[in-house]
Amino acid sequence: MKINKIDTRHGTANQSTFSHGNCLPYTGFPWGMNYFAPSTGAARGAWWFHPEDRTFEGYRITHQPSPWMGDFSHLTMTPVAGPLPETSLWHTVSSYRPEESTFNPTQLKITQLRYQITSQLIPSMYGGILSMNYQNLGLKDNGLMLHLPGSYELQQLDDYSLELSIINFAGCEDENFTFYLKFTADQPFVLSGNLSDEDSSVRLDFKAAKQVQIHFATSFISKEQAALNLEREQDNSAETYLENAESAWNNLFSRIEIEHHNQQDVSTFYHNLYRSFLFPQTFYEFDQEHQKIHYDTSSKTVKKGPLYTNNGFWDTFRTVYPLYSLIAVDEYGDMLEGFLNSYRATGFLPKWLSPDERGLMPGTLIDAVIADAASKNIRPDLMPEFLEAMKKGATSQSENANYGRRGTKDYLKLGYVPLTHHESVNHTLDYAFSDYCISQVAKQTGDKETSDFYAHHAKNYQNIFDSETGFMRAKDADGNFRPDFLDIRWGRDYAEGSAWQTSWSVLHDFAGLIKLHGSKENFENKLIELCNQRPNFNVEGYGFEIHEMSEMAAIEFGQVAISNQPSFHYPYLFSYIGKPWMATPLIKNLLTETFNDSPKGYPGDEDNGTMAAWYIFSSLGFYPVTAASGQYVLGIPLWDKATIKLSSGQSLTVLATPNATQQMFVNAITYDDEPVSTTFIKHQQLLSGGTLSFELGIVPHPHRYTADQLPYSLTKP
Repeated sequence: MKINKIDTRHGTANQSTFSHGNCLPYTGFPWGMNYFAPSTGAARGAWWFHPEDRTFEGYRITHQPSPWMGDFSHLTMTPVAGPLPETSLWHTVSSYRPEESTFNPTQLKITQLRYQITSQLIPSMYGGILSMNYQNLGLKDNGLMLHLPGSYELQQLDDYSLELSIINFAGCEDENFTFYLKFTADQPFVLSGNLSDEDSSVRLDFKAAKQVQIHFATSFISKEQAALNLEREQDNSAETYLENAESAWNNLFSRIEIEHHNQQDVSTFYHNLYRSFLFPQTFYEFDQEHQKIHYDTSSKTVKKGPLYTNNGFWDTFRTVYPLYSLIAVDEYGDMLEGFLNSYRATGFLPKWLSPDERGLMPGTLIDAVIADAASKNIRPDLMPEFLEAMKKGATSQSENANYGRRGTKDYLKLGYVPLTHHESVNHTLDYAFSDYCISQVAKQTGDKETSDFYAHHAKNYQNIFDSETGFMRAKDADGNFRPDFLDIRWGRDYAEGSAWQTSWSVLHDFAGLIKLHGSKENFENKLIELCNQRPNFNVEGYGFEIHEMSEMAAIEFGQVAISNQPSFHYPYLFSYIGKPWMATPLIKNLLTETFNDSPKGYPGDEDNGTMAAWYIFSSLGFYPVTAASGQYVLGIPLWDKATIKLSSGQSLTVLATPNATQQMFVNAITYDDEPVSTTFIKHQQLLSGGTLSFELGIVPHPHRYTADQLPYSLTKP
């Protein structure tokens, strides 16, 4: 599928109380520095776009990774005509017809019915081109309004160009963090409005000009850098801008080709592929010598090298970076260098960047991104410094709560995070997993002592397991479980879930978790109970119903809250007891019943490509449960045929036959015509290319698996 078939409104029908993705209709380059989207309801705050709105407020330059994070360095450009007694968004808004508009990753095209102006915006990596066709209908004074929230300064350089700097952000180390823009029009304009102000608007008036094109570029570094970014593309035509954008996207889209009897499902796949390449966003630019440079908000200086932003690693470590390790290794390597630059600037590895560290969510799960890269020999040159950074995060308690682990000293002393710390169960489990990741990076760098030390601590998850209830539970500093336990109570000790959504977050050692349950039979019964109950919840931990509760309850998949990341690996847990056939109907139903290509296309927050990449992996028939294991747990493919162009230069073909709705089980698997006897496939085997064939069936075909045929666990089965 080509990029021009993608409708960016996928997953955008949201409100604060219920998410179908909490996505925005981003137009821009893959991993672009800026994105563009129509603003249709700015009065709703972070939910400033909805696909059912019929009001167009203007084209918003946005850097919002999620409504829960908010936007930064944003402004809105609104084509206008005629006299405007007031200049706010409210007074300049026009109706438009969404069904007649273009919402595409490479361009936006909208007709404002009030003004009869048809405009087109095409992005570049650092700017874009805005073309406006004024039909007038008796109106004079054709123009463009710039709505500028926060504080700004503007200077008209000549009759055709202006410079703009603006300060607005949701959170940042630099309180004067500035976004710079330069505009150059092909028609002369007169500027009106306050050139230095806060939360105001200015107007570019083109008088009677019927057609106007504006080239613009942006920078996080300086007005001179914005001018340089514009200089490099201001001679390009709109056609060239579009060709460049389409080429960048189609290059990525060509890396996975799907053949299937249901074209609606194919469309869903490629909409998810589009979502997988939006974050993290580029936060670096190129200087006069074409060297990468970036603005460091901590030191408030410009530094050399790449930098990336808008990423929450609690989410993205699970699926996004494993996908890049197969089909976008060069980009992955550059991102790793950027994350290391974040560490060099602050002394701690990033957790949630937007634009710099926001300190949200438990754990330091960039550790899994690093460990997975190390195990796949991606950027081995960076791993010694990464190892030191990971060890510092595991042992040093930052005075700034945004950085590093929380409750570090207690964890090191007790082997768990006590309940005096909010969401202590998640912290404990995530730290144990991160300790495993440190062990794996140390192993790759030849540091056996460190590897053994952290492998031992990776089993700290055992310290909060309650064998009586079969759940992970919060303990006080004396080792006593919190009383009055309720397995469906969300919050307090658990992050965005209950004991049901949290107690299987032992991604590195399910064999060990099975032993804690007493037997595979006990573990199996617990999984069945997980899946076959009502999606009930208790709100006492939060005191109110959060949207993740509502989304889990809206679909009938028990406590498998596919609406949120901690449940992503649940269907694959059956493989660890040697019964993968118990999961394949669940996987296939989750793919076909909870995802589609519409504005309501997701069962919950999509979160920076995480849910999109879950769909991609699961629909291809294998899933990356454990970082740094070098394995993918096998599932069931959705497609008749998928061809993956790997970063290794090889091609992997995945086949499924026969492949009708009733084929819910895997009868047999072969790789290059050789039987696959394991419940997993190795990363290195996939990189060598070949054909992975799934023979499907209508009833389960149980097999007996030996311990070495089960997926990786730190503990031997």
